[in-house]
Amino acid sequence: MADAPPGWYVSGLPHIWLPYNQMKTTPPPLAVARTHGSRIVLADGRELIDGIASWWTACHGYNHPAIRDAVRAQLDAMPHVMFGGLVHEPALTLARRLTALLPAGLDRVFFTDSGSVAVEVAMKMAVQYWLNRGERGRTRLLAFKGGYHGDTFATMAVCDPDEGMHSLFAGVLAEHPVIALPCTEESADAFDRFLEQHADTLAGILVEPLVQGAGGMLLHNAAVLRHLRRAADKYGLLLIFDEIFTGFGRTGTLFACEQAGVTPDIITLSKALTGGTMALAATVASHSVFEAFWSDDKLHALMHGPTYMANPLACAVANASLDLFAQQPRLAQVAAISAALVQGLAPCRGLPGVRDVRVLGAIGVVELDRIEALDALKARFVAAGVWVRPFRNIVYLTPALTIDADDLALLTRAVVTVLRADKK
Repeated sequence: MADAPPGWYVSGLPHIWLPYNQMKTTPPPLAVARTHGSRIVLADGRELIDGIASWWTACHGYNHPAIRDAVRAQLDAMPHVMFGGLVHEPALTLARRLTALLPAGLDRVFFTDSGSVAVEVAMKMAVQYWLNRGERGRTRLLAFKGGYHGDTFATMAVCDPDEGMHSLFAGVLAEHPVIALPCTEESADAFDRFLEQHADTLAGILVEPLVQGAGGMLLHNAAVLRHLRRAADKYGLLLIFDEIFTGFGRTGTLFACEQAGVTPDIITLSKALTGGTMALAATVASHSVFEAFWSDDKLHALMHGPTYMANPLACAVANASLDLFAQQPRLAQVAAISAALVQGLAPCRGLPGVRDVRVLGAIGVVELDRIEALDALKARFVAAGVWVRPFRNIVYLTPALTIDADDLALLTRAVVTVLRADKK
């Protein structure tokens, strides 16, 4: 690997702590030398087609020249400056552009540096909205089974407590109600009854629109979001859409909420916001939410401020990413990817142990009854020349929106081939 000291990989391994792994038993991670397009080049020379766009972030592929140019230009001008008492053009431009793209009424942008923190800020806004109005009993968020909203302490408390990753913390976290999404007549009735009984304890409703990502790539239709909006309006609750995963074209529209014709009171964005280049997130609130903080009383201010909030480098990159969405046919590319995923993953329907195959936009999912040996399955995908990260009982593809047809065909073929061999 160019410019790397000899033995860098082996000598560094004893000092890292990997995410989502039991370090005692996990296989060694693969060493990456560079990336390009939809490819990951390993230090040993092997090249993998990336099927998940680095946790759904690299929407334009890796090393896009427009993104690189934006980093270089901003690095020369100003890599960072604090956002307390100071502002800068990349952040002001980005805030203006985001509010123009989002549904009308979402017009105040609070920048953070990760999706989890963006959701935590949304939760804090929702609770303080009521505190500032003199109502101290509305301290809980209604969340949903199958949901995942992050790994920080506040967001762990609104993830699915049974199916999620944070069951160890039961009894330690703040308690929020987590019920079934109103996707069926039965669950819709249960949802309505819950609100009738408990709405006066709630600050708002929190949901991942159309797709519950890390909870299992679970899909629901736009009617569910309209039901949530009606219920929130009926009881005066704030509706929060977590679009960390679904934002920026992944579901087929720029934002998932567009497909329902629903405007939330608060929306969170991250992941593909910077095209998979730098850490940045945003919590965008409506004017009515912001008004609850507008006061002569300092106690009514939103007392939150990440050190790297609105980092100029990240904001410049995000603006370059939005340029690409404006100038290039990303949503048409999503439609083509969607059709290819439907066709390419269809053979999985007939495999033993396959429970479901589903596609929405540039998301393709094969749900299995179970995965017996997750690490072994991951290794077989690497051997097939693709980077696919199954979790729980899910094998999924969320490729770059710019992936070419041949690479996408290799990805879907690898999924079919590996799962077929795994079931023999």
